[in-house]
Amino acid sequence: MQVLGIETSCDETGVALYHGERGLVAHAVFSQVALHAAYGGVVPELASRDHVRKLAPMVADLLDRAGIGAGDIQGVAYTAGPGLAGALLVGAAFGRSLAWGWGVPAVGVHHMEGHLLAPMLEPERPDFPFVALLVSGGHTQLVQVEGVGRYRLLGESVDDAAGEAFDKTAKLLGLGYPGGPALARLAEQGDPRRFRFPRPMTDRPGLDFSFSGLKTYALTTWQQERQGLTGAEQMRLRADIARAFEDAVVDTLLIKCRRALQQTGARALVLAGGVSANRRLRQAVAEMLKASGGRAYYPRPAFCTDNGAMIAYAGWQRLRTGQCEPAAFDIHPRWDMTTLPALGDT
Repeated sequence: MQVLGIETSCDETGVALYHGERGLVAHAVFSQVALHAAYGGVVPELASRDHVRKLAPMVADLLDRAGIGAGDIQGVAYTAGPGLAGALLVGAAFGRSLAWGWGVPAVGVHHMEGHLLAPMLEPERPDFPFVALLVSGGHTQLVQVEGVGRYRLLGESVDDAAGEAFDKTAKLLGLGYPGGPALARLAEQGDPRRFRFPRPMTDRPGLDFSFSGLKTYALTTWQQERQGLTGAEQMRLRADIARAFEDAVVDTLLIKCRRALQQTGARALVLAGGVSANRRLRQAVAEMLKASGGRAYYPRPAFCTDNGAMIAYAGWQRLRTGQCEPAAFDIHPRWDMTTLPALGDT
C-alpha cells in the first residue's frame, strides 16, 4: 500500500510518499520562515494562503520525482489536528478531494502521533512499549506508548511548551526568528557557570512541566544585568542567559524523563518534535540512558520539525487496518491524542 501524506498544521507545507514494503519513497518540505520573519511569528492567515499556493505544485512534483501516477496511490493521509484551523482546513480539503477524485480512502492523522511515530522511519526503530517525550513549539508531553493508538499521558506542560518558551525567550533577548534555533546557537557561546536558572516543578512529585516562569526569570535577569554594559558586554550577557536558559530546560526535561522511565519500567525513550533536535538535549539523554542501560531513539533532524513523511507513515499504519474518513471530513485544532482508536479497534 502506497500512501500520500500531507502536513499543513502550521508553517511548513510537507508532502511525502510511504510504501508499506519499500518504506519512504520521497518527501519534500517547504518552510514559511521567510514569510513570517517580518512579523516575528506565524501569521495564521498568511500561513493558510501559502499552503494553498504550494500544495498542488508540491504534490505534482513529488509524484513526478517518484516516477508514479495517481493510479499508484492507494490512500491519502492528511493532518487533521491539532494546529491552526485555517492551515488544517487547507490540507484536509486538498487531501480529501484528491482521495475522492482518485477513488481511494483517506484518513485524518493526529499531528503529535505523527511526531511520536517519526522514529519508525529510521533503520533502527524502537520496539513497543516505550516512553515518548514529545517536545515542540506547541506541545511538551510525556507519553507511555504500548502500541499505535495505545497511549497514556504521563505529564504535559501546564503553560508554555518548551519550544514556545525557547521562541519567546529569544524574542525577549532581541534574537531573530525563528527564535528557538537562534537561542540554541547563541547558547553555544555562553558561560555555563555565570547563571543558574531554576528547574521548574522538579522539586515536587509528578511529570508535568511549566516553562512560563523560566521565561520570565530570563527576562528579569536580562533587564537587571544589562544596565551600564557596553554593546559587546550585552552580547556576552545574552549568550550567558541563553546558555542558562537552555541548561535549565534540558535539565528539567531530563529529570522528568528519568522519572517517567522509572515509573513505567520502560528502557526505551523516544524523543520527537522540533526541540528533540537540540544538541545539548540529545547529549544529556544519551548520557542518562547509558548509565541506566536504556536507549534513546530519534527521528533524523529533517523529521524532527513538521514534515509529510511522518504523516504518510502514521496514515499508512491506520489505512492498512481499514480506518478511513467519510467524505464529510473534519479537523480538530485541539485534539487529545489519548482518544485515538488503537489499531484493530477502529
